[in-house]
Amino acid sequence: MALASSVTVPYGAYLRVYEPLAAFPEPERSHWARYARRDDTPTAQDEQRKALADLLPTPPVPVPVHESADAFVAHIDDVPCICPWRTRLRGWQALQGLPELLPAPVLDAALPPVVRLQAATDYEEWQERNPDARPWIRGATWHVPVRWFVLFDDAEREYVPKGADGPLLRYRTPMVEARRRVARGLRTLRDTLEEGPLIDGLLDVGRWLEEFHPRSLVELDYGGLVHAVSERQLAEDRSAAEVAEGLAALRDGDGERAGAAYEKLSDRWRAVRDRQFSS
Repeated sequence: MALASSVTVPYGAYLRVYEPLAAFPEPERSHWARYARRDDTPTAQDEQRKALADLLPTPPVPVPVHESADAFVAHIDDVPCICPWRTRLRGWQALQGLPELLPAPVLDAALPPVVRLQAATDYEEWQERNPDARPWIRGATWHVPVRWFVLFDDAEREYVPKGADGPLLRYRTPMVEARRRVARGLRTLRDTLEEGPLIDGLLDVGRWLEEFHPRSLVELDYGGLVHAVSERQLAEDRSAAEVAEGLAALRDGDGERAGAAYEKLSDRWRAVRDRQFSS
């Protein structure tokens, strides 16, 4: 996501879908099959570095001229699953959300209006030719949306304090489990709460997941957020468990327990968001 990466580096989290090769039509399937056999497939850090490089020219290039041919690869039971970067599409989508993130003077200085207007025009024309296109990756800045945690169980949490590119904190689950948890979470929220942003957001995620192959893998990656909090905070982070606890409390009619779980979760991510304005 060229533009979004430039704004969020290194403090962005990502929700990704990895699809089996069978989900892709030819000739793209053959391309990804060859790609998955490579020994040097790029990492998330490689994608971020590429995004930053696109912003060095004057004027900057907020959206790549050509779509990326790169992807993230995961092997599930020796079966390669592919998560295409689709950097150009994600760049266009990120560009649409920038006015909500940056004050107008800052936005105009970073990306002149004429540059943004040309990108918006290009996106409209591209959408007319590709009305069903959707990204395999969603991003969030300075936090992980609460609705994303609904997709996962605490047992699926993977934390690596020291790695080649620093700490890693992620969740991975089969698509069938993610969809099941979304459906159950929606039933709970609709039975206990009024319609609002939390329900709308989870419904949107559910619709997005339905676009993919049922044998896909869903991943929540804390990405650069691991650099925004301490090692102790990462080790103690049990956000998915707290969301599950809150939903269970709602199903049991225990509003006090649900409120306590939500408050604990909110306090953690409020502290991370506050760093956005102190860095």
